[in-house]
Amino acid sequence: MLTANLNELDLMDMTAQDDPGQQCRVTFPLLGTHGTKETATVYFELDPGKNVGRHTDSAEEVLVILQGDVRASIGEETVETGAGSLLIVPTMVPHDVTNIGDETAKVLGVFGGANHIVAIFDHGWGPERLDVVGTREMFEPAAS
Repeated sequence: MLTANLNELDLMDMTAQDDPGQQCRVTFPLLGTHGTKETATVYFELDPGKNVGRHTDSAEEVLVILQGDVRASIGEETVETGAGSLLIVPTMVPHDVTNIGDETAKVLGVFGGANHIVAIFDHGWGPERLDVVGTREMFEPAAS
């Protein structure tokens, strides 16, 4: 049985070099590298005023707002919502989530039909300006 406790995750601190507002703490609790067959997950936290960054994903995603108040932009639509909300992000549709509240926003993304995800960001992460993030490359050891 595959399990993950969202309260015990090791999160990576990520900041976009070209956009300091694009900052989150993130990890991928369950993926193909962990043994999933057709599902992948991402968990991220946003401090007040921070956003995850506009990007597209290689699979449809359900965003579950676990805590906080957020503004979600999906394609041409924007909604302000909070804990308990579910949002659908179609495959390869640009989207972003921004914390508009006073507490840390916590979000779980569930990707259907894929156990490895590739995300393409408008603004790359870190000094390397990494704009393409692939979960397989992040978690599987490099081939020797």
